[in-house]
Amino acid sequence: MADEQPSARSVWLAGARIRTLPAALVPVLVGTAIAATDTGSWNHGISWFRALLALIVAAALQVGTNFANDYSDGIRGTDDEDRVGPTRLVGSGLVQPRQVKIAAFAAFGVAAVFGLILAILVGWQLLIVGAASMLAGWFYTGGKNPYGYLGLGEVFVFVFFGLVATIGSAYVQTEELSILAWAGGSAVGLLAVALLVTNNLRDIDTDAQSGKNTLAVRMGDSATRMFFIACIIGAFSIGLLMIHERTWALLAFIALPLAVPPTSAVASGTSGPALIKVLGQTGRLQLAFGIALTVGLWISV
Repeated sequence: MADEQPSARSVWLAGARIRTLPAALVPVLVGTAIAATDTGSWNHGISWFRALLALIVAAALQVGTNFANDYSDGIRGTDDEDRVGPTRLVGSGLVQPRQVKIAAFAAFGVAAVFGLILAILVGWQLLIVGAASMLAGWFYTGGKNPYGYLGLGEVFVFVFFGLVATIGSAYVQTEELSILAWAGGSAVGLLAVALLVTNNLRDIDTDAQSGKNTLAVRMGDSATRMFFIACIIGAFSIGLLMIHERTWALLAFIALPLAVPPTSAVASGTSGPALIKVLGQTGRLQLAFGIALTVGLWISV
């Protein structure tokens, strides 16, 4: 009996990597909560319309980057049907490269449209930030010299899915920059980096063979594992520092038990397909940390 072919819907959802969307949701939640002020009203001065726009932009950038990564890795041959991680559309031959490229541009287009609305409401400087985010998403693995192949992927994730997304979400509300926003963006960014580190640790052997010199390939297995643990510790340490400004930021530590399984697995030498489970655990940690920190920041106002 022939294997049942996946539906077109399931294939595209796999390519969009919907499970990575918490990486887009968390910075918007945290940034919006940071922008809350004591106005005497239930919404703490927050424009939910602006928050929704920021969320749509962040999610579209995440999906666009996922498709762009799939396309560029696929046409380079650095992904194939024998890879350990989640299904890649181009590398597996399930979807034509041109279709995935169009999907990436379509997602970036959605981000551009809603980002333009935000720029009209807030200021033209958001156009520069948005353009930089889209270019960074494309050239992560795209172009002649993708910086993701040079070991700079973690920098991209920390800056754009940590600092930019969190500070930007606060800025569209207050139109000001704050130390608290920088701190929140750093904590969120470190957990986003931990997700990428898990992914690259899993693929360290195949990436090295294909010439994809990620930071994990450059650092080696042992140092990469230490780096992962440092990212987790760093995120919670910054959360602790945020208590000085918002006392109930302490609620972020509710997520601490969720940090135990992935850090233990990484520290014990878990590798290969077993790291797919660790990736999921790290994603749940990031989501729980972000939601708990958001609640803590909100009720501290």
